[in-house]
Amino acid sequence: MSTPEIRKAAILLMSLPPEQAGDLMAKLKPKQVEAVTIEMAKLGSVPGDEQVETIQAFAAANPHDLGIEGGGLNAIKPLLEKALGKNAGSALENVRHSIEAIPFSFLQKVDSQNLITFIVDEHPQTIALVLSHLTPAQAASVISGLPPERQLSVVHRIATMGQTNPEIIKEVEEGLSKRMSSVMSQQFENAGGVASVAEILNVTDRSTERALLENLGEEDPDLVEEIRRLMFVFEDISKFPDKEVQTVLKNVETSQWALALKGASEDLKEKILGNMSQRAAEMLKEEMDYLGPVRLSAVEQMQQQIVDVVRKLEDAGEIQIHSDEQDEQFVQ
Repeated sequence: MSTPEIRKAAILLMSLPPEQAGDLMAKLKPKQVEAVTIEMAKLGSVPGDEQVETIQAFAAANPHDLGIEGGGLNAIKPLLEKALGKNAGSALENVRHSIEAIPFSFLQKVDSQNLITFIVDEHPQTIALVLSHLTPAQAASVISGLPPERQLSVVHRIATMGQTNPEIIKEVEEGLSKRMSSVMSQQFENAGGVASVAEILNVTDRSTERALLENLGEEDPDLVEEIRRLMFVFEDISKFPDKEVQTVLKNVETSQWALALKGASEDLKEKILGNMSQRAAEMLKEEMDYLGPVRLSAVEQMQQQIVDVVRKLEDAGEIQIHSDEQDEQFVQ
C-alpha cells in the first residue's frame, strides 16, 4: 500500500470500535497489518474533517462490509455512530453539508468567536450573507458578539435579503475560507496512538498479535514495549490478586483451564492451582495430563476465550484488570 492508503487505513481503524477494527485488520496481508499498525501507533491526531472524509469514502466503496445496502448517507450514518459515538450527529451533518454543497458549510465546525474575529470588519451585507447560511444557534452566537451598532444593521439585512447571485456567494465563501485556513487546520480530533493500538490488538487473534508484535519489535522495540504495557494478555492473569483470580475461576470451567494452561507459564499454572481447593487442583492436573499433546491454535483460542471472560467481568465491575493493588506494597 502507498503512504496515503496506509494513513487512510490507520484513520479508519482508529475510528472504529476495536472489535470491528480487528475484523478489518484480519483481512489485510501480514505486511499490510504491520505497516498500518506502525502508522496507527504514530498517528497521534488527525483533522476532524479528514476523519469524516475517510469514513465517508470507505462507506461509499464498501457498503456491504457495513452490513447495509447502498452507499450515501444511509451507509455512513451507522458507521459514524459506531465510530464517533456522541459526536456522530455533528459529523454526519458535516458530511451532509459537503454532499449537498451548502454554501459556507465549512463554518459549521468553526468556533463562533473565531468567526467573529474574521468577519467583524466586513460590510454588514457580507456578514448577513454569511450568517444566513449558518445554523440559527451559531448565527445568534455570532450576532451577540458583534458591536451593538453592527448587530442592528446585520439583522436588518438578513431580514430583507432576497435571492443572491450564486457567483457572489461562491466568491465570498472562497475568500473567507482562504483567510480562515489557518484556523481550520488547527481543529483536530483525537485519534490513534499506542493506547488505541493496544486496545485493537487485545481483540485480535493471538497468532496475528504475536506475529505483529515480533515484527514490530525488530523495527521499534521501544514501541512494542509501550504497546505491551497497555495490553492485557492471558499470562497477565498471573499478576492478579488472589481475590480476582478466584472470581475468574468461578466463571471458567475446569475443562477450559485444562486446555488453556497447556501453553501457560509455570507462574500462571501455580497461580491458578494455588487458588483452587486441593481436590479441584488435582482434578485439573489429571485433566491436563489426559489431554496429552494439543494444537497450539486450540490452546490460544481457549486462552482468548478466557481473556474475553476476564474482560466481561471487568466491564461488569466484578474485577479490575489493572488494579493498583497489584503493584501496591503493604507493611505491618
